[in-house]
Amino acid sequence: MTAKDSRQAEKARSDALGSAQKFMYANRFDEAMDAVAPILDGNPSDVDALYIHAVCLRYLKRFDNAGVALDKLLEAAPHFGRAYQEQGHLLSTLGKSREALRAYELACESNPALTASWRALADLAAAAGRASQAAHARAQADRLAKLSPELLAVSNLIHEGKLLKAEALCRAFLQKTPHHVEAMRLLADIGIQLGVLDDAEFLLESAAEFEPDNIQIRLDYIQVLRKRQKFEAALDQAKRLYETDPENSLFQSHFAIERLQTGDFDGALELFDRILEKLPNDPATLTSRGHALKTYGRTEQAIASYRRAYEAKPGHGDAYFSLANLKTYRFSDQEIAAMSAAQSRTDLSHADRVHLCFALGKAFEDRGDYARSFEHYDRGNGLKRAQSRYDADKMTAELEEQIRHCQEPLFAEHRGAGCEAPDPIFIVGLPRAGSTLLEQILASHSQIDGTLELPNILSLSQRLRGANQRAGKSAYPEILHDLSVDQLRDMGEQYIADTQIHRAGAPYFTDKMPNNFRHIGLIHLILPNAKIIDARREPMACCFSNFKQLFAEGQEFTYGLREIGQYYRDYLQVMRHWDDVLPGKVLKVSHEDVLVDLEGQVRRILEHCGLPFEEACLEFHATDRSVRTASSEQVRRPINKSGVDQWRPFEPYLGPLKQALGPAVTEYRA
Repeated sequence: MTAKDSRQAEKARSDALGSAQKFMYANRFDEAMDAVAPILDGNPSDVDALYIHAVCLRYLKRFDNAGVALDKLLEAAPHFGRAYQEQGHLLSTLGKSREALRAYELACESNPALTASWRALADLAAAAGRASQAAHARAQADRLAKLSPELLAVSNLIHEGKLLKAEALCRAFLQKTPHHVEAMRLLADIGIQLGVLDDAEFLLESAAEFEPDNIQIRLDYIQVLRKRQKFEAALDQAKRLYETDPENSLFQSHFAIERLQTGDFDGALELFDRILEKLPNDPATLTSRGHALKTYGRTEQAIASYRRAYEAKPGHGDAYFSLANLKTYRFSDQEIAAMSAAQSRTDLSHADRVHLCFALGKAFEDRGDYARSFEHYDRGNGLKRAQSRYDADKMTAELEEQIRHCQEPLFAEHRGAGCEAPDPIFIVGLPRAGSTLLEQILASHSQIDGTLELPNILSLSQRLRGANQRAGKSAYPEILHDLSVDQLRDMGEQYIADTQIHRAGAPYFTDKMPNNFRHIGLIHLILPNAKIIDARREPMACCFSNFKQLFAEGQEFTYGLREIGQYYRDYLQVMRHWDDVLPGKVLKVSHEDVLVDLEGQVRRILEHCGLPFEEACLEFHATDRSVRTASSEQVRRPINKSGVDQWRPFEPYLGPLKQALGPAVTEYRA
């Protein structure tokens, strides 16, 4: 289909949906269904058309058919708040109050801007004797009722994933009302989801100055500071909030999380324990406490906390997934039965369902039941893919732009520019390729601080894209040709200054954000003396390891075998390009070679970094430091090869991955 055909098809769909909505508002439900029928014939999973179809069936009192339509809608869009709201309306009509209450809860979790769901939830909770829940729901409904129609629409669009429409509407509103705090908060939320974190931080900082007592603004501000890894600033904001009401459990929890981020392990645990004295069965706090214990290597205590969490709330997927994510934990028969039973519930939240899928995938893999294991991994990834905006072809095009613009003349033109600091050692590649192991090895050296997956280069690339990125046009990387010597130096110096907070005084430090491989040209221009290491792993092992790993955020290419394979192939292509135009800049380190010849590879890495060999690098598992990635437990043990061939029992199911990888299956070392 050509671009013109695509635009025409989208216009026809939009017109049909508009007609259907007009018919529906005029109570002409049969005509509304007729209007969306051609859309559903072409795409039975079209969310907007399915929603209209389901609503019309309810009004026509065809309740069984409405239920079937809602099942299809929730299968296509398991995160769609209005689908749960419509389910609540249907169940209320059928007199199923308890089930309706849960449906409205899920609607409000998925989309907190649904006023009708909050009001219905308030009424049903009151009738069920849940006074506290009813009061909270009524307060939320009243808050939404005070919002302008434009901002209510913005909020709905955000929670339905229509970020560009939401942004346009929100910016238009702010042009008319520049200091409207809720509009600033919503625009910041959009910025966070689009990865424009510095803009979001500025908006929330300004909003907090306008309304210093606005709790939601303060909470959002803490969140963006944490995402930007400004942990001391986030801690300061959380402490201020906590000091306004030291007995508030929500404030205690946020203060505990920020204390944990800054290394105050005992202070964080003390706060979690204070919360649990008042709320001994709070699953979120028990899970957060487990995360804290895991981060600092207290695995047995973490396991106990996670177990308490799922005992307090059967079906609490985060606790089960956290156990699976330890990599070393083995589920009992009773735990597998409990997870399977929970997964069959119709009132389970989308997040819990996803977490349970990945936990069961790990549980069945450990037992050698690879068919059932893959079924759950595949289902979990499908649920995540349904709410993802990732476009594999768009990523391919972005990397092709890097190759097109970052050629030898660009680097020759800017030779001698940038910040001369040799401090950073970038570890790039794909996640699950051994980068955490390399970081742990390097962090064991006396002259190197191990830090985190730092977002600074990604944030800089977002700023360079400019405002046009939201219209599908990006100034980056072409803009690299136009940057002056002063600008490149300033960017490099800013990177060094901003990352200082993560360092402990060593002359060098690691930055292991894997996605930085996309921006090696930018890194070289602003930090020409930085060292770069490409952590590379055999493609089938690496890609399948990504497929079965549920990342917290930022790795949306992992939600499909085809997408992962295409991403890996694109990664190889752009890395070959960097080798061609910046020969010797990047050291390629094979994960398999590290497992076979640890000392030889360590010496090779340290030589690339210009550092002397130290025996401590071979005893990396003895290095005492917090590790926050999915490999945290593995790097606390000596080298082992247990994960090398874990993909092979799944080979019968990995055809789409092999096809997407193409020649890269065997040519990945070149």
